[in-house]
Amino acid sequence: MKALTIAAGLLAGAVIVLILYNALLQRQLISINRQLEKRLRERTRQPVSLELINRELNRLAANINQCLKAEELLRLDGIREEKRFKELIANISHDLRTPLTAIRGYQQLMDTAELPDGQRRKLRTARKHADELGALIEHFFEYSYLVSAELEPVLVRMNLTNLVTECLAEAVALLEEKKLAVHIEESAPVFAYADQEMAVRIVRNLIRNCTAYSDGDVEVRIFTASQAVISFRNHVRDAEAIDVKRIFERFYTANTARSRTTGLGLFIVRLLAERQGGSASASLEDGFLEVRIGLPVYT
Repeated sequence: MKALTIAAGLLAGAVIVLILYNALLQRQLISINRQLEKRLRERTRQPVSLELINRELNRLAANINQCLKAEELLRLDGIREEKRFKELIANISHDLRTPLTAIRGYQQLMDTAELPDGQRRKLRTARKHADELGALIEHFFEYSYLVSAELEPVLVRMNLTNLVTECLAEAVALLEEKKLAVHIEESAPVFAYADQEMAVRIVRNLIRNCTAYSDGDVEVRIFTASQAVISFRNHVRDAEAIDVKRIFERFYTANTARSRTTGLGLFIVRLLAERQGGSASASLEDGFLEVRIGLPVYT
């Protein structure tokens, strides 16, 4: 009887020890989770630590810390690669501008000379391709400047309706060259709280996008919803080749084989809109592409 009592006591003690040990393990797992959540929330670089000496838990903590360290190294490598990429784009853009300026200068000199009709036609073709190359370089230069400078917007009250109208007036020659007519929906003036220079860049890039892809007249609307909205809508060539979900991605082009653009125009539009607290969206229906840019409403 005494032996049974001792055995029962030992068993009860073992159960209590196991319960306490299990509670300590549970406490350590909760601590690990809290430390990981804190790293995510506060973006700290603190390694995971343990209070309990347990072989498997220590192995788990060591493996977690190794994974976190490897992830941090990959993140830093990505930042360095992105920085090098931005510098490369900026350098390429600058280096290409110099010979292009020389090419255009010689073309202007040739244009003033007496040339046979055949050679003059070839000169016009060469100037056309030089202009296309110039537009590509400008996009790269604009992109590299915007992403590396990380400019802070200077938000002011602006008449968005007047700004869009003025930008369209500046682009009349280009629109006529592309045989595009612009129809602006008349409405009350819309006022936005935005950066003047960034807003101009946005509208100019929207116009360039229309001249590059439009297969018909352009419909422009400026209206107030939850934001001050600029809408450009036009029929597009090869609508089935356009992935509207990717249209604002960097370097995306609808048809790489035929496109003469970098795909940076709409990426820059979204970048500038979001820096001002705005948004960018696009839809494609019945061959008509509509790009909407929302900017904060002035109240």
